[in-house]
Amino acid sequence: MEALIPVINKLQDVFNTVGADVIQLPQIAVVGTQSSGKSSVLESLVGKDLLPRGTGIVTRRPLILQLVHVDPEDKRKTGEENGVDGEEWGKFLHTKNKIYTDFDEIRQEIENETERVSGNNKGISDEPIHLKIFSPHVVNLTLVDLPGITKVPVGDQPKDIELQIRELILKYISNPNCIILAVTAANTDMATSEALKVAREVDPDGQHTKVYFGLLVHLLFCTQCLYLSVCVMSQLDINNKKSVADSIRDEHAFLQKKYPSLANRNGTKYLARTLNRLLMHHIRDCLPELKTRINVLAAQYQSLLSSYGEPVEDMSSTLLQLITKFATEYCNTIEGTAKYIETAELCGGARICYIFHETFGRTLESVDPLGGLTTIDVLTAIRNATGPRPALFVPEVSFELLVKRQVKRLEEPSLRCVELVHEEMQRIIQHCSNYSTQELLRFPKLHDAIVEVVTSLLRKRLPVTNEMVHNLVAIELAYINTKHPDFADASQGEQEGGSGTWRGMLKKGDEGQGEDKTKPQSSVLASPQKGYAVNLLDVPVPVARKLSAREQRDCEVIERLIKSYFLIVRKNIQDSVPKAVMHFLVNHVKDSLQSELVGQLYKPALLDDLLTESEDMAQRRNEAADMLKALQKASHVIAEIRETHLW
Repeated sequence: MEALIPVINKLQDVFNTVGADVIQLPQIAVVGTQSSGKSSVLESLVGKDLLPRGTGIVTRRPLILQLVHVDPEDKRKTGEENGVDGEEWGKFLHTKNKIYTDFDEIRQEIENETERVSGNNKGISDEPIHLKIFSPHVVNLTLVDLPGITKVPVGDQPKDIELQIRELILKYISNPNCIILAVTAANTDMATSEALKVAREVDPDGQHTKVYFGLLVHLLFCTQCLYLSVCVMSQLDINNKKSVADSIRDEHAFLQKKYPSLANRNGTKYLARTLNRLLMHHIRDCLPELKTRINVLAAQYQSLLSSYGEPVEDMSSTLLQLITKFATEYCNTIEGTAKYIETAELCGGARICYIFHETFGRTLESVDPLGGLTTIDVLTAIRNATGPRPALFVPEVSFELLVKRQVKRLEEPSLRCVELVHEEMQRIIQHCSNYSTQELLRFPKLHDAIVEVVTSLLRKRLPVTNEMVHNLVAIELAYINTKHPDFADASQGEQEGGSGTWRGMLKKGDEGQGEDKTKPQSSVLASPQKGYAVNLLDVPVPVARKLSAREQRDCEVIERLIKSYFLIVRKNIQDSVPKAVMHFLVNHVKDSLQSELVGQLYKPALLDDLLTESEDMAQRRNEAADMLKALQKASHVIAEIRETHLW
């Protein structure tokens, strides 16, 4: 099981190279207030003075510290391989392969790197510093030193510094794979320990929290949590530049002298072994879930990388492929054979079908054949068609005049049908871009150019289609076919039904029955006032009056015939308009789209410009490729662990 911690360290190295935080690896996070002895505990585990010292907030960036045990028998070989003259050395991630054998230089590099990111006046940052220590005197451990909990801002720290530090600490210890090492000064009441308060926020049961007391000897025992004491340097020792080695030696002597029965279960060496054991068992428990997580992420990043496509090598071939694929997917969306079928709403050909048979069809059916036409309008048309002489027959011209007026009302919904189909064909462009040809998102200029070409093609076909639909209505208006079989039956019924006449209906002269024919029809005129002359041309023609029986019958005949003929025309329009739209707009665009795109875009002078990737696409592809490579390598590392290593 000793092999588990190096495995986690390898995984840490793998993911550090891509700067990713997608995998929550098992580690030990050190939490405590300012000057509680966190740094001293870490230094005692390393056995070297390597962390910045001082008052206030000294740790201002997370320090991920990997301790790597080097076998004393192999240290010469290992040191030679790394170009190291000595048995202990350190390496920073940000300085690549540079080797540090001087631990004072390591401390200075931590200070420099902290100031580079966090500034030199007590500011903090959540960007970690990665440090590896190789030594025969350490046990394999991964530790994270976090900024100390504080209440009062100093220097250029913001007023909410306490909240910022708490959020930074919670970011690390909220990791379910993290063991929380809560460091509290021995002269501090446990009930008021800030480290324990923060730890309990994410670990209320204390399952992942271990408590260690520094500065003074403080021995506590508990059946649920592990409490352990170490003797680390006080501020006076630090000021006097007491070495960590001397501090560890004095700690051992003190425990042996004062608490001989407890010495073997307290102190720095016992702390290191205990942490090593805890971390190994924790890694063993986390490993199955870690394997699954890495495999799932690898599949996701593989899919993501595929969506970004390969870098362009043959521009001419790539451009032609993208144009062809877009044209194919556009046509397939209309035909209903597209690879990506929309499930949330109607799209493409299905919506065009809905427009034809639901939207347009119902709109036409809702048009009243006699809408906007009153009985007085019909009577006025009949009278105007007779001229100055009273008619013996119902004039056909009045029927033709009125039926044309009603048929004309079918033109507006027909043109609206064209508009709706045009809008849907425009919308298909975006559908293809989003779902079917995601490669286009790599090349925004090509995408915009394709949109412009298709939009222009649709725009050119719109007036042609509108003109055809306008002509369909105009054709119906050009010749009122009263010999149409369906209409002939209706007009014949009018003749045989006795309700009036159509061709050959004579005036019976009985519309005035009951009236005195000898009296002039002047009762509707105003009587002249005494002293005034009357100009009869100034008197309006009476229209708002009760119709005679003859007039009523004539109007009813015309209305029935208008309705009959209107229904015939409406049926024709309902059938012919969709056909015209399909021929002049939909099918024409489908048939000419490929050639139009190639003719407009497939030009050598446009290749470089059209196939210029978006600014961040290459970066995202590289990041995805690096992450996929890291995940595959991590999967390989974990796969090397045999089951016997776990127990």
